[in-house]
Amino acid sequence: QAQLLESGGGLVQAGGSLRLSCVLSGTIFSAMGWYRQAPGKQRELVARITGGGSTTYADSVKGRFTISRDTGKNTGYLQMNSLKPEDTAVYYCEAATVLRSFWGQGTQVTVSS
Repeated sequence: QAQLLESGGGLVQAGGSLRLSCVLSGTIFSAMGWYRQAPGKQRELVARITGGGSTTYADSVKGRFTISRDTGKNTGYLQMNSLKPEDTAVYYCEAATVLRSFWGQGTQVTVSS
C-alpha cells in the first residue's frame, strides 16, 4: 500500500527558512508538486518538478523557494528561504505516478512578523 508522508513544517520568523520533505513509500513517483492553502483561500500551486527535472514556481515564491528531489530516496523537498508572513498556509505534497497521484496530509507553515 503506497503512502505519502510530509514533514518539516513549523513556526518561523519572517526572513527565516524551512525545508519540507515528502516521501512516497510503496511505489515510485515521477513528478511532484507542492501546493498551499491559506485560511479562506483556494489551494494554489507553489512549485512543481517533472520526471525530467524541470521546475516551475508560482511568481510569489520565485527566487525564494526551491523544489528538488532525491530519486534514490523517492523523496521530494521544498526549501523555503526568506519566508514572509503571507507564506503562512498548510502545505500539501502531491506525488504523481504512472497510475495516479498521491496527496499528503498537509503540514502547517506559520511565519510570524
